[in-house]
Amino acid sequence: MERNSKIVAGLIGALTVLGILFSISGSVERSGTIAIIPVHGVIAYDTGIEGVSPDDIKELIQKANDDPSIKAIVLDINSPGGTPVASEELMDAIKKSEKPVVSWISDSGTSGAYLAASASDRIVASPSAWVGSIGVILDLTDLSGMYRQMGINKYAIKAGEYKDMGADYRMVTDEEREMLQSMVNEEYDYFIKTVAANRNLTVSYVRSLAEGRIFTGRQAMKNRLVDLTGGRDRAVEVAAGLAGIKDYDTVTMAPSGGLLKLISSMLSKVGYSSNTTSTSML
Repeated sequence: MERNSKIVAGLIGALTVLGILFSISGSVERSGTIAIIPVHGVIAYDTGIEGVSPDDIKELIQKANDDPSIKAIVLDINSPGGTPVASEELMDAIKKSEKPVVSWISDSGTSGAYLAASASDRIVASPSAWVGSIGVILDLTDLSGMYRQMGINKYAIKAGEYKDMGADYRMVTDEEREMLQSMVNEEYDYFIKTVAANRNLTVSYVRSLAEGRIFTGRQAMKNRLVDLTGGRDRAVEVAAGLAGIKDYDTVTMAPSGGLLKLISSMLSKVGYSSNTTSTSML
């Protein structure tokens, strides 16, 4: 009788353990949704209808994080880059995501777009994509000769010695060139160090790949600038793996656009301005 009681007690204990295990396994979500967020065009504020604002992407990333049905995010990147501040803002939004973020580079993910992508948990690039172009450029134009030929006398009334630095009606002075070059160099060093930190690479190694060079997706993988090559489906699979789900669907979350965005961008251009053209990571 005592032996039978022990057997019964053992069976009850085993069933209890099995019940707990089934309960735990049942509570683990094996399905969910992967959010696909397009990042197409130049990354900048006040882009008008074309291009993409980091504020729009940040808002979509936050929405994806707030939605319990969404388990991971894929950024569908096709961008030549953008302004330093806008690219950094997008990068920070990716870093702050509570859910896994995979960047898929289709045709192009260069310069500021690559800076942002480097903060992702994984980067997947199409084999023939253009990747990298780690560098900074300040685009200036001297039209003084053309103005003289056309009989146009363009000038400015200014307060502040350097207020018209970079204006198209005169060449920059040697002193101004040094000032601008130091600013570009500082941004370039920041770009290299940030990519090195995001990709877990040494600064010297990233510097050796920089110089504005562009790589194909295949070359970028060999040089450890991306993790895998493949199409969007491959990127979605990687995102699902990071989220720990096997059964999933996808939803595309695109920023709003249209007339309201165009009007907003036009109104935002009113204010203080500088003659220096904008620095970009293009």
